[in-house]
This record gives sequence, C-alpha cells and structure tokens, in this order.
Amino acid sequence: MTRKDELVARDTLFEWLLRRGDTALVLGHRVSEWCGHSPVLEEDIALANVALDLIGQARMWLGLAGEIEGKGRGENELAYLRDAWDFRNFLLAEQPNGDFGQTLMRQFLIDAYQVPLLEALKSSKDERIAAIAAKAGKEVAYHLDRSADLVIRLGDGTEESHRRMQQALDALWSYTGEMFASDAIDTAMAEAGLAPDAASLKSEWKETVEAVLDEATLTLPESDFAHMGGLTGRHSEHLGHMLAEMQFLQRSYPGATW
Repeated sequence: MTRKDELVARDTLFEWLLRRGDTALVLGHRVSEWCGHSPVLEEDIALANVALDLIGQARMWLGLAGEIEGKGRGENELAYLRDAWDFRNFLLAEQPNGDFGQTLMRQFLIDAYQVPLLEALKSSKDERIAAIAAKAGKEVAYHLDRSADLVIRLGDGTEESHRRMQQALDALWSYTGEMFASDAIDTAMAEAGLAPDAASLKSEWKETVEAVLDEATLTLPESDFAHMGGLTGRHSEHLGHMLAEMQFLQRSYPGATW
C-alpha cells in the first residue's frame, strides 16, 4: 500500500533499490576476483579500487532498501542471507570474468549505462536516491573513462588483443538489452519522478558505446536478441556458484563478527 506521503508503493521502491544494489554488489564481487590475478600490478590495484567503489555503492543502495522494507534487514542481511532467486541484478553483471578482455568489456558496457542513469537520478524527488547518485556518479564517471580507454587500446592494439576484445563483445552483447527493458516498476518510478524510465537511457548509452567501439575498430553485433530474467530473479547458473563463495562465511557462522 502507498501512504499519502509516499510517491510510490514501498514494495516497488524496495524492488527498484535491489536492482541498483544487487547489480553493484555482484559486479563488485566479480571484479574483486581479479585481486592477485591481474596481468600487471597496476591493473591489479586499479581493479581492486573499482571493486571497492562498487561494493561501497551496493552498501548505500542495499542499506536504503533495508530501511524502506522495514523488516529489520540491513545491507549485510540483504547481501549474505538471500538466495539467488531473490537477487535482482542484471544478468550481464554475473557473467564470469573470462579473460582480461571480457572483464573490461563487461565493465565498459555497464559503465556506459551507469553514467546516464546516475546523472538522471541526481534529480530524483527522493533526496536519499539523489544523494547516493551524486556520490556514486563521481566514481562511475572515472570507471567509464578507464574502461573505455582500455577497450580502445586493446581493440585497436595487436591482432591478438583485437581478436579477444571482439570475442568478448560478441559474447556479452546479448545481455545488454535487459538494461533497457522497462517494466511496471520502472514505469511507476518514472511517473513518480523518482527515477528515469529504463528505456530512456538507451540512446545515450548506445551513442557512447558506438563511439568507443568505432575508435577501438570493433564491430557492433547486429543481433537484437536479449537475455532477460535477472531483474525478476531468474538467473544464469553463474550467480549461484558466485554466491556460494561470497556468502560462505556468513552462512557457515551466522552472525559472525570481527
């Protein structure tokens, strides 16, 4: 139910916040898997910092989600005590790292989406959402500069690096459509002035992506097919394996602190 002083139903806002928080959390964990394994020390440190930014964003979104839900769950409970079908992240975020090129391409495709999203959210009628967007927006702007630069350098680099970047783009492209598939939650949030409609972000995202891929001498896939389901809890097998590792300590020793 929506109270008179609420712009949108609590369950709608809660679900929307999970989409933001879960995508940041899952992507942050994926990026963190490179810690100690990156091809060069500089990238090891850079990726660790990107992962920390994303986990920090997840904490803000999930913390607010727990507050809105009002059932005593905070960021930790939402991160560590939910099963895969309760997560609302984009399928793109949970895809395995693959090689370094695939990790960078995944990051770039999501960064290019996050920048216009967070810019729009800075004008949200909900001051809490606007505040999170203002802080996260500065971090994501850096993420996009970095990932775009590396996609260009590797795409227009050696024959081998070009091949790997094109292979990564081809493998991940079919997961991008989900980011712009508006549903009832997006519509309700947009009508209340709390968030932009997901479909409205596609033109700016595509403009950014096409410009970078053109400079990287990479070919944009022509298929419009899009994998769907992450936003409603239908995930690939990869998320379950990831959560088994990420949630192990809390599941094995409930309530453990240090």
